[in-house]
Amino acid sequence: MVKSVMVAYALWAVGGLLGLHHLYLGRDSHALLWMLTLGGFGFGWVREVIRIPAYVSEANQDAERARKRNPSVIPPPGPVRFTGQLCVGIYFGTVAMIGLKSLSFFYFIVLPLCVGAGIHLVSSVGQQTSDLQKTLTACVITSSLFYGSTLSPLPISLAASVTAAQHRKFKPPRTPGTNPELPRLYRLGLAWLAFSAPLGYCIFHNTTATLYYMSDCFAALLDIFWFLPWLRSVLEYILLLPYRILCFFTGGMYYEETWRKVLEILLKEYTEREKEALQQILSLEEEASLQDISRSYRELAKTWHPDHNPSKDAEAMFMKIQEAYEVL
Repeated sequence: MVKSVMVAYALWAVGGLLGLHHLYLGRDSHALLWMLTLGGFGFGWVREVIRIPAYVSEANQDAERARKRNPSVIPPPGPVRFTGQLCVGIYFGTVAMIGLKSLSFFYFIVLPLCVGAGIHLVSSVGQQTSDLQKTLTACVITSSLFYGSTLSPLPISLAASVTAAQHRKFKPPRTPGTNPELPRLYRLGLAWLAFSAPLGYCIFHNTTATLYYMSDCFAALLDIFWFLPWLRSVLEYILLLPYRILCFFTGGMYYEETWRKVLEILLKEYTEREKEALQQILSLEEEASLQDISRSYRELAKTWHPDHNPSKDAEAMFMKIQEAYEVL
């Protein structure tokens, strides 16, 4: 079916941030990328106002061009694609660190797989693709070198982006009628759920830990530019821009120490649940260290373990102690 430029522009205006126009044009990788990044963090969606006619032309002539293309031809390098690979790789890695960091072998397996998936997704946009195996290999090797670092998604993404760019190639031609609509939407839906479910669970069930990690990332990012105070100030201004806009519309006041005050508001020392676990169950003060928490947990768990305590309340108390330790 011949695609229309007018329809593509209409879908771009109505749901372009979610990739509706790319779904219409059969650009599934591009559509999924836009779903997960809200239109390439907004910048890609704006850029497409001049790119849509070319996308429509590609969609209408895709099969014909693919048949005539020499398979040995290598696509030209693109700085926009490389920048997108780097940014999305960092983004996927950050999301993984927020939602999946508690998993075993996170830095050896989970993080490189997530970063590699983001970079390969960008590599597969449009007519091009890359060697997934080599991209993932670069991710695994680099992740082991920067094991445990908060900023590890950056070097992993850089190494994998260079690898993907070196092994770029054109996609093979598609056979007409082999990509029906329902399986396409089904696969896209599964990919979106795989990305959003761990992040959503972590945000809603570990709000304080999530905010602490985000603040650590922002602080680490700002500390990189300690030797250029003006650049650090510019980045800090950009990071606080949403708060400034909120103050403007709500009539709130902006303070010079906004960064610190925002963190004081968002990152309370303990949530109510954590306070209850710390003070009422483990009988510790708010300034208790991790060692204090572990020591109190071991002592109480030994005291209230049902195998050692014949009391009828032992099992219930042991469960409370276990849950308190997991919360903290």
